[in-house]
Amino acid sequence: MRHPDAPAPGELLGAHYEQCFGCGGEQPHGLHLAARAGEGVTITAEFTVQPAHQGAPGLAHGGVLATALDETLGSLNWLLRTIAVTGRLETDFVRPVPVGTVLHLEAEVTAVAGRKIYSSATGRIGGPDGLVAVRADALFIEVKVDHFIDNGRPEEIRAAMSDPDQRRRARAFEVNP
Repeated sequence: MRHPDAPAPGELLGAHYEQCFGCGGEQPHGLHLAARAGEGVTITAEFTVQPAHQGAPGLAHGGVLATALDETLGSLNWLLRTIAVTGRLETDFVRPVPVGTVLHLEAEVTAVAGRKIYSSATGRIGGPDGLVAVRADALFIEVKVDHFIDNGRPEEIRAAMSDPDQRRRARAFEVNP
């Protein structure tokens, strides 16, 4: 169930942490993925494949595409108001994604069982209804904020926890380790 305090459908979620490779604005070669809350427990997102994201000449690296899927799937947890980390990510690469392409992503929570959150995502090229290029199924595991405090580098943890913006401070710890 979508949490009653979740962002409204259509609301841009913004970066959960400015240094995040997937969504952070302070990563010069990051994805700068922009995610929006959808209806129910769904997310839409997009990013443009840049030259720095290449694997083969002129094509997105598969790891970058997996990162985009993981970031989008992780954003679903914001709609549940749950801190969770990726436990498993199974990715299917259906067709190449050229540099300069906008990848349109959709993700949804498919089930919740205790601390386990199951979800799936699809990435399309040529528009939100375009050809499927990538898809993934994921398992996220709910954790406490101590997971990040106990395992992260102390200087980044201190910086995130001292942010005066309460929402940014909370969002810094919402997704992947």
